[in-house]
Amino acid sequence: MVRRGLMIALVVVVAVVAAAWLALRGPDIPYATLEARYGGTKSGYLDVPGGLRLHYQASGPAGTPPLVLLHGYGDSFTTWDQWLPALATEYRVITLDLPGHGLTRAPEGYVLSAPGLVAAVDALATGLDLPRFALAGNSMGGGVAWHYALAHPERLSALILVDAAGWPLPPPDKLPLAFRILQYSAGRWLLAHIDNRPLIEDGLKKDVYDPAVITKALVDRWAELQRAPGHRAILMSPDFRSLSDASTEKLAAIHVPTLVLHGEADALVPVESGRRFASAIEGARLITYPKVGHLPQIEIPARSAADVAAFLRDAAARP
Repeated sequence: MVRRGLMIALVVVVAVVAAAWLALRGPDIPYATLEARYGGTKSGYLDVPGGLRLHYQASGPAGTPPLVLLHGYGDSFTTWDQWLPALATEYRVITLDLPGHGLTRAPEGYVLSAPGLVAAVDALATGLDLPRFALAGNSMGGGVAWHYALAHPERLSALILVDAAGWPLPPPDKLPLAFRILQYSAGRWLLAHIDNRPLIEDGLKKDVYDPAVITKALVDRWAELQRAPGHRAILMSPDFRSLSDASTEKLAAIHVPTLVLHGEADALVPVESGRRFASAIEGARLITYPKVGHLPQIEIPARSAADVAAFLRDAAARP
């Protein structure tokens, strides 16, 4: 009788797990579908060494100073849409999808790392024959930006760090659920095969001060672009350590004009990180925003873009 009861319980558990899997599984969405939905007339594609096909969009008058914008982990070029009205009048704004994100294609086995992402940015700058350019990045993109400033200082006219990665993240129990699941191999496998929309929505709403700015359309866009072929496998194997190796000694080597923007309510990358960047980089200007979280470009786009525009004008006027 006990054995029969255990068998029934096992069958029930297997049935529940199978039903949950069928409900949560999220197959890849073909690139053609995503390109039709999220690309546009401004989209460009660049094949570069290493098997990457970089997607970027360029806005603003040709011949104006270039400004390259790098998004955060799991995000895409669309995160900067609300900055364009304020910046694409004076600058040639180039928004890039980093490998494993958005509409950029990467080969099977690609692993996120600081050196690889820096190489991708440099391949874009070389392929587009950019003159000296300003480089801005949010979160992971900010980590890539300051690593790029160390590797290629001669190519930059200015550096802008927006709630940038670099210093150690908070303890695992303080991170959003998705980041905690990433700590385990079984969790990474699961996230690589399901539709992560519920986790994305939960994480984004915890990233910001006012969850109302996280719309259904924004969450849908994040979730769908992460289901591009190969993206989830890449996102589940990030080498975060290579982006969290900031030190006072390293950052002291950055001499390009630098602006640090940081939300004071950022629970993912605490505002103290922004203060440490500003302190370590000589001459860096720090602006912090009360009642703003991890995504100033979405939470207060007009104000943060205006601060960037004013900084770039000032940087251009320096001897």
